[in-house]
Amino acid sequence: MMSNRNEDLMTHRSPCPINLSLEILGDKWTLIVLRDIALGERRHFRELLTHSKEGIPSNMLSNRLSLLIEHGLLTRQDDPSHKQKRIYSLTEQGIALLPVLAQLAIWGRHYLPVDEEHDEMAKMLEDGGPAFWEKLMARLRKQHLDAPPSV
Repeated sequence: MMSNRNEDLMTHRSPCPINLSLEILGDKWTLIVLRDIALGERRHFRELLTHSKEGIPSNMLSNRLSLLIEHGLLTRQDDPSHKQKRIYSLTEQGIALLPVLAQLAIWGRHYLPVDEEHDEMAKMLEDGGPAFWEKLMARLRKQHLDAPPSV
């Protein structure tokens, strides 16, 4: 009899950690949604929909939010200020992706035609390095997990 882990692996193209990560994160929109929540401080559906320069369609945003919740990178709660709004929060697993987002921003800054605003953000991530990322992650933990800062 196979273990649950082996059964889970059979539903994927391969057990390679890069492949498994890309099965969740490797589409056109997922990292943009995570970026907007982590670095853009957008926590509501409407903010994510209307404040993204990339123009994500509402059905795609809904799909990506559901995917991120399903895979444990986000949680969703009712917003106490408005009964029809939901607040999306990063989990520890979602917060742990901040260094990946930082590295993508840094790589893009060096090799792609980014605009001045995004170049400044990527430069700040690059210049600050891992110590700065840890501070950002601590802030995200406080905002999203209501945990005391660890840094």
